[in-house]
Amino acid sequence: MKFKGKLDFHPVIIDACRNYSMASFRADLTAGVVVGIVALPLAIAFAIASGVGPTVGLITAVIGGFIVSALGGNSVQIGGPTGAFIVIIFNIIQMYGLSGLAIATFMAGCILVLMGLFRLGTVIKFIPYPIVVGFTAGIALTIFSTQMPDFFGLTINEEMPGDFIGKWGVYIRNFDTVNIPTLIVALITLFIIILTPKVSKKLPGSLTAIILVTLVTWVFREYFGLTGIQTIGDRFGNLDSSLPHASNIGFNMASVNLLLPSAFTIAMLGAIESLLSATVADGRTGDRTNCNTELMGQGIANMVVPIFGGIPVTGAIARTMTNITNGGKTPVAGIVHAAVLLLIFLFAMPLINLVPMSCLAAVLVMVSYNMSGLRTIKGMLHNPKGDVSVLAVTFLLTVIFDLTIAIEIGMLLAVVVFLRRVSENTTVRVYGEQLDAAEGTDLSKHEVLDLRPGVSVYEIDGPFFFGAATKFDEIVRFSLEELPKVRIIRMRKVPFIDSTGIHNLELLIESSHREGIRIVLSGVRDSVRECLHKAGIDRLIPDDCICNHISKAVVVANAIADEAQPAFA
Repeated sequence: MKFKGKLDFHPVIIDACRNYSMASFRADLTAGVVVGIVALPLAIAFAIASGVGPTVGLITAVIGGFIVSALGGNSVQIGGPTGAFIVIIFNIIQMYGLSGLAIATFMAGCILVLMGLFRLGTVIKFIPYPIVVGFTAGIALTIFSTQMPDFFGLTINEEMPGDFIGKWGVYIRNFDTVNIPTLIVALITLFIIILTPKVSKKLPGSLTAIILVTLVTWVFREYFGLTGIQTIGDRFGNLDSSLPHASNIGFNMASVNLLLPSAFTIAMLGAIESLLSATVADGRTGDRTNCNTELMGQGIANMVVPIFGGIPVTGAIARTMTNITNGGKTPVAGIVHAAVLLLIFLFAMPLINLVPMSCLAAVLVMVSYNMSGLRTIKGMLHNPKGDVSVLAVTFLLTVIFDLTIAIEIGMLLAVVVFLRRVSENTTVRVYGEQLDAAEGTDLSKHEVLDLRPGVSVYEIDGPFFFGAATKFDEIVRFSLEELPKVRIIRMRKVPFIDSTGIHNLELLIESSHREGIRIVLSGVRDSVRECLHKAGIDRLIPDDCICNHISKAVVVANAIADEAQPAFA
């Protein structure tokens, strides 16, 4: 792969600031404040679920959100920690610790920058939709399962397994330890989140629920002696609101080799989610995202955030849509959102200590439901069986194993399904006596060509690649009881040919020559002819046997069959 042309890095904020007005600022300010408020509970909840402290989530949202808006390729994209990374981050921390997570995140940022540098932004969009739906639903179910202890207030004294089935086995064995007040808090939180949009769509459901439930819980704890409801402060102690300092990540080749697969997973998931969010945003705003700039902006964010102790950053669909809905026009709204979170981090951390853990668990349960895409999955069940199989396999592998395996196997299965469909659409027709040259075209005038005895025409309709080459070979060898004298291979509808198709064609020509059968090629497109020339196929066939039209090919073949020289005007 070579880098060609100018660097495709042009942050949207540069153009946005050229004609910026006070009206645009007022719109961005309003949207940024709302998005910052909406992002607050999500940043905290995602961080805790990932196995780090709530302050880490806020730091990530502040630094990552600012860089994504300042250097990204989408005017309304909001960056920060997202639910999709929870499972990956948790597993990396379990296996390699926080230092391993920092190295993996930084490497993922480097990979994203390289992807943008080599203009791979548009390629990421070609990942099949069933795979995206499958692993997103799998992540949603995994997030849901990790919140059960906090949601029900379970007392678990045994070591928690890392696998999905093992976790649920532990939950079932310890279900008799449910804490009723904790469960009530979680259910009330869930009820408020669901009810809030029906009262007012402008109110952020998660934040409204957290404020109300936290206030009521604090009153019951302080004045009525209610105990047993664990809060953020109970679990993490008093949260520090001092700004983090840059630290050395500590690279070495051993850790790089060890964490490269995890870094690649973070980069791929970040690229997919960010560009998916940008695509959804483009559909609402009518803008067009510079995918390569967006990848590089996301990459730089993921290179900087771990230096300050943060976790992976990506574009967040829900927060981006909130930005659009509330009037955000330019990246300034995303910068305002980061500033709002910074102010909360500096001056409101003591209040965050009071938030019940079961309240955050309810928020994540709702997030997992929204991520699951149940309606989308239900609609996709009516799609072709191949797509449903890819979705189901990706979903199950994500839940039972991990996202890396799910994407790898899902992509492999999707490629197999695609190749099968393409090979099924590549047909081979055999003609023995007469041939209509205009068949399969829009021409109203038909030209019927007579074929001499011993002349057979094999028309390939579709790509001549390894998926169809074997089918063609079998039809040529076993379609006729008597061997012909001349075989016309009609290739007018072959858009491309791969090395397997070239190899099979070469073998057919050589075996035909050994059997005394001549080969004539007809209607070869320029791109296909160039491939055949590079492979040396034209050395096996005389120039007069490679024809640009079937009528000439039939004249040549009939002349050979009659043992006469062709003659044209």
